[in-house]
Amino acid sequence: MPVAVVTGASKGLGGALARGLAREGWDLVLGARSAGELGESARRAGLHGTRVRPVAGDVADAGHRSELVSAARELGGLDLLVSNAGALGAQPLVPLAELSLEGFRTALEVNAVAALGLVQEALPLLRRSPAGAVLAVSSDAAVEAYGTWGGYGASKAALDRLVAVLAVEEPGLRAWSVDPGDMDTATYHAAVPGDRDPRPSPESVVPAFLRLLAERPASGRLVAADLRGAA
Repeated sequence: MPVAVVTGASKGLGGALARGLAREGWDLVLGARSAGELGESARRAGLHGTRVRPVAGDVADAGHRSELVSAARELGGLDLLVSNAGALGAQPLVPLAELSLEGFRTALEVNAVAALGLVQEALPLLRRSPAGAVLAVSSDAAVEAYGTWGGYGASKAALDRLVAVLAVEEPGLRAWSVDPGDMDTATYHAAVPGDRDPRPSPESVVPAFLRLLAERPASGRLVAADLRGAA
């Protein structure tokens, strides 16, 4: 069975994607900071009959990243690395004039620096896979200028650039950054707590990601809504 590592997998899109991959027969290594929530997410994914290994920890910690890759190695290798863990930099989001530099550093550290560190840790296994792929969860804030989203958007823009260069440097892999679109998640409500407009569930986005993995288009930046529309 193919093996995937998914970060930020305790809830939201990460948890939904873990369940979707398990339904498709993937063995999984799931990472997140909350051991309790991660354990429940792993239990739900494991109901589909594949092997699921929860590894609690902070993706910004090099030791945790090593543990994730080691767990994948124990499952037989690594075919897919999903960088979904993220940090807003401020909760709720604030204008750049009010954004603490420490908060901005946290967003950069989690969303870009840690993602690169995990890729570096995982590359030896990914290169050995016949279908190795890196999938980074991006945001429209990486390409659009929304008020209060500057720090987060800048960190996701950095992630997009890292993935684009990885695609050039590692032509044997697929490297995608994917904007999932608006979703009803705890992260969004933490970012904009006053917004009560209805949004799609994370589960509704998963088919677009599964289509991406099935069809394996060229590396690049993609939008989940476009993938759904192609169905």
